[in-house]
Amino acid sequence: MRVIAGSAKRLQLKTLDGLDTRPTTDRIKETLFNMLAPYIYDCSFLDLFAGSGGIGIEALSRGAKEAVFVEKNPKAMAYIKENLNDTHLEKRAATIQSDVIGALSVLEGEHEFDFIFMDPPYNQELEKKVLEYLSASSLLAEEGTIIVEASKETSFEYAEKLGFMIIKEKIYKTNKHVFLEPAGRKEIC
Repeated sequence: MRVIAGSAKRLQLKTLDGLDTRPTTDRIKETLFNMLAPYIYDCSFLDLFAGSGGIGIEALSRGAKEAVFVEKNPKAMAYIKENLNDTHLEKRAATIQSDVIGALSVLEGEHEFDFIFMDPPYNQELEKKVLEYLSASSLLAEEGTIIVEASKETSFEYAEKLGFMIIKEKIYKTNKHVFLEPAGRKEIC
C-alpha cells in the first residue's frame, strides 16, 4: 500500500499483517480521490476506523489542512503514527485511540469536518451507529460530505430517516463507497 499522489507520493505505508484491517487497495483509493480532487485542498478530514491511516494520509498528501485519525486497535494506531512520521505529515494530523463513538463525543464542539470517511468492519451495522450519532452532531461542516466504505450488500435504506441523502454510490468488485450529505442541500461531489 502506498500514497498515490501529492507531497508524499509513492511512499509505502505500513499496515498490520493478517485480517485485523482491510486496507483500501491503491486502485480503489485512487478512484475515490479522483472524485474528491476538486474539494480536498485545505479541507478538514476525519478518518474513522482508520486502520493504517491510508485514506487520511492520502488526503493530507493531497493538501488537506488537517486530518484526525480514529482507531481502537493499539497496533494499528502505532502504524498510523509511524506512517504519519514517515510521510512527514504528522504536524497536520491528530490521532485518537478509542472506539469511534467515544472519539466522536470527544471531538464534538471542538471540530468541524468537511469530509468524514469511515471504513468500519463489514456487515456489523457500525456505519449505521455512526450515522445515527452524526445525524444529531455538529461535526459535519455545513457543506460537508460523509463517505462510507462498505460491503456491496450493505443497505443504506435508513439514511433518509436520519436526515441524509445518498448523493453518489461507487460500486467495486466486492465493496462500495457511499457518499452522503444532509438532505435538502445542493450536491457537492
